[in-house]
Amino acid sequence: MNPLIIVTGGTKGIGRAIADRFIAAGFDAVICARSVEDVPPQDAIFPVAADLSTRAGVDVLLAYIHSLKRPVDVLVNNTGVFLPGQIQNEAEGTFDVVMNTNLGSAYHLTRGLLNGMITRRQGHIFMMCSTASITPYTNGGSYCISKFALLGMSRVLREELKPHDVKVTAVLPGATLTASWEGTDLPEERFLKPADVADSVWGAYSLSRSAVVEEILIRPQLGDI
Repeated sequence: MNPLIIVTGGTKGIGRAIADRFIAAGFDAVICARSVEDVPPQDAIFPVAADLSTRAGVDVLLAYIHSLKRPVDVLVNNTGVFLPGQIQNEAEGTFDVVMNTNLGSAYHLTRGLLNGMITRRQGHIFMMCSTASITPYTNGGSYCISKFALLGMSRVLREELKPHDVKVTAVLPGATLTASWEGTDLPEERFLKPADVADSVWGAYSLSRSAVVEEILIRPQLGDI
């Protein structure tokens, strides 16, 4: 049986690049997004439609994963949303939507899968944070808050799971050329490529069981945008 990876926000961008990288190495992948119409089921791909900004959506994904009756080797918490605005002028409700999507989904999904990893004393959890987890910027109010919190959660999990041989890695990519940057006038070389992030995640996973990359900070060569 092939090892299994779960990738949220896995139908495009960084999430899809990570799923494809692991599939190329012999994994099966459960990929989740609000819509999976463009991702037909294949031998190694199991698409699940769920809105992970809600607890009900997380429960839909968890129920599907548990129905497979297979151990989860890798979990990539990649679901995210960016809604621009400053704390003093963000639209009402922005904080709740962003926190539920970027942080709540990772919290509840991880909790739902941890027991299996702890029992097996094996598993690797990747948290898709951001350079916004360590570098605040204006017009990114709730987004920055959520990414700071996600990095904090990653660090807490790392400490809690050390005795259980379950690895936790926080990934902090800078600007990456995905659909969120469509229409930009900036040249392609100013961005990371999704494959750059995917290769970094694969490299961290590929270490021996006695080593863990706790945090991956990756930026465009010319720096932040």
